[in-house]
Amino acid sequence: MIPLFKPYMPRNLPEINAILHSEALAYGNWGRKFEQNLGEFIGNNNILTVNSYNSSMLVALTTIGIKPGDEIIASPMSCLASNQPIVTLGANVVWVDIDPCTGTLDPDSVRSKITSKTKAIIHNHFCGYVGYVEEVNKIGKESGIPVIDDAIEAFGSEFKSLKIGNTGADITTYSFQTVRLPNTIDGGAIAFNTSELYNKALLVRDYGINRKTFRDKDGEISRDHDISLPGYGATLNELNSYLGVVQMQEINKLLVKQNQNAIKWEHSLLNKFDNFKFLGSSQGYKRPNYWVFGILSPNKKKLIKQFFNEGFSASAVHYPNNNYSVFGNKEILPGITKFYSEFFAIPCGWWLE
Repeated sequence: MIPLFKPYMPRNLPEINAILHSEALAYGNWGRKFEQNLGEFIGNNNILTVNSYNSSMLVALTTIGIKPGDEIIASPMSCLASNQPIVTLGANVVWVDIDPCTGTLDPDSVRSKITSKTKAIIHNHFCGYVGYVEEVNKIGKESGIPVIDDAIEAFGSEFKSLKIGNTGADITTYSFQTVRLPNTIDGGAIAFNTSELYNKALLVRDYGINRKTFRDKDGEISRDHDISLPGYGATLNELNSYLGVVQMQEINKLLVKQNQNAIKWEHSLLNKFDNFKFLGSSQGYKRPNYWVFGILSPNKKKLIKQFFNEGFSASAVHYPNNNYSVFGNKEILPGITKFYSEFFAIPCGWWLE
């Protein structure tokens, strides 16, 4: 069975043994190198790495000052990891509907749910498929509400030839967990559209500590160094950072392969099934990273079974989060209901021949 997801790991990793015995295991030179590589790839140098996707969202939300009782607009049709940090901070999730043809936020639904308590809009780019970038960003700017691009599955996806993370959102969060690209076993990153947000997040990522002034000339913790921000121990260690550096050397090759696989799927499936359509296209101004290849069909269960019979894993990937009681909001949304009844994904990754 060809899997829907598969961890990528380069075979040649010559520095691992040296790192493990270097006595420099915490965030350091490899961490800074990885951030540099990410910034160059995305086209945005205001980027920092973290030790998990959960940390990326927690640091992002804390940086913009989210507090208990604040409202955050989000899509229930996304990874649980995208929305769980909202309730961790005591904020309230306000579910908005999606376009059932794309799986991404419906801008009209977003606009209709904004209140005086709305403090952020989380814009999930579902399974790497790019959403309504300009429309959602415009709503955020007009309302004075920060937009967080949720790129948990969208590293390398593009809008008008620009990488997600450099397309106008205030903040972008990424996951580098095992089945993402790049894969650092666990980890993530956050990109910011201003240096002010970036500099504040540097402190939030590391317990609110400014490492440049934390210790005095004798190496003791300085009595003059104040901690004024809440924060997390969220830095990415050197071993994981090194894995990221090596994977970034091959990221373009892997993404090209996935795009080629998507084109092959489009050609090979056109005459194979009835009553279906592709979630997105490899052409146009929105370019998915093809973490998976998305299909919409009212015959979802039948087609999933057919793909399994032909040796391809197939799955709905995510379960609508508005079904989970932890969020305290089980609002039924018609776009979510229709999309989930029709969407499934098949393998499209670098391993697919």
